[in-house]
Amino acid sequence: MLSNEEIGIDLGTANILIYSKSKGMLLNEPSVVAYNTDTKSVIAVGEEAKKMVGKTPKNVIPVRPLRDGVIADFDMTSQMLKEFLKKAGKSSGMSIRKPTVVVCTPSGSTSVERRAIENAVKNYGAKQVHLIEEPIAAAIGADLPVDEPLANVIVDIGGGTSEVAIISFGGVVSSNSIRSGGDVMDEEIMNYVRKQYNMLIGIRTAELIKMEVGQAPVEHEERTMEVRGRDMVTGLPKPIQLTSTEIQGALKEILAQILETIRTTLESCPPELSGDIVDRGIILTGGGALLNGLQDWLSSEIVVPVHMAPNPLESVAVGTGRSLKMIKKLQKANK
Repeated sequence: MLSNEEIGIDLGTANILIYSKSKGMLLNEPSVVAYNTDTKSVIAVGEEAKKMVGKTPKNVIPVRPLRDGVIADFDMTSQMLKEFLKKAGKSSGMSIRKPTVVVCTPSGSTSVERRAIENAVKNYGAKQVHLIEEPIAAAIGADLPVDEPLANVIVDIGGGTSEVAIISFGGVVSSNSIRSGGDVMDEEIMNYVRKQYNMLIGIRTAELIKMEVGQAPVEHEERTMEVRGRDMVTGLPKPIQLTSTEIQGALKEILAQILETIRTTLESCPPELSGDIVDRGIILTGGGALLNGLQDWLSSEIVVPVHMAPNPLESVAVGTGRSLKMIKKLQKANK
């Protein structure tokens, strides 16, 4: 039995990822938990619970206990973490007992929010809990030299938050975050379909639309997708055709906010590091970075090279796990 496994946890609003130093990625599942309102017992977590969203009887409620990258429902988060760590242990064939855990937190989170995350992990029986800022974890996961005096610019577009940070010498030089990301994009798509077509669609359908025909504001070949929902006038189900140009218009506002956050962060960058940014550019991570055309649109707007991280979805979790060997150095830099 491994009595002291070292693991990194990316507590994301949309997905939870668990990474082990020795075994690599152990788990990547949606941060959704379904529970029975009568007995308060957990029925399903992860992928299984996500499939239930919008399709359950009254006494079964699928919830997302993490909102905007922080804990909204402490008890549900603790229970979900326990289930996920059990799952991760089973899938890797090892027992995760008294692990040393590194958890990432959004750079704008308060001390109360950070303590809630720490307590939720300690509830599982972790031996030690270290907290690391999400942009630093993303930079480590994207193979950037974070401990050198060079400017590394990370744009992490997650489910609940979008963060922009300039990292140098193991610490955050300048950072800004907005509490909107992939989830707000889904809501914008739902609102657009409701206003334009008088039709209600669920959050899962909106997410599928974003992945299939979502588009940043660049020239592109138009794509179409058939969507089914409930007509608000007749109350009956009906299909409609959506185009990528329509979704492009629906997402324009949220993408403008992300661009403004990047500009604000770059404006507050020390002059010495600005030279590095011109040479090295910025790195995109997080699920939102996979939006069609986003990379080209950003590079045309900020006239700086824009690169995609090797694996945008897993960067933060991989970096969280890898940061264990340099955690002391990082904590020293942040003190």
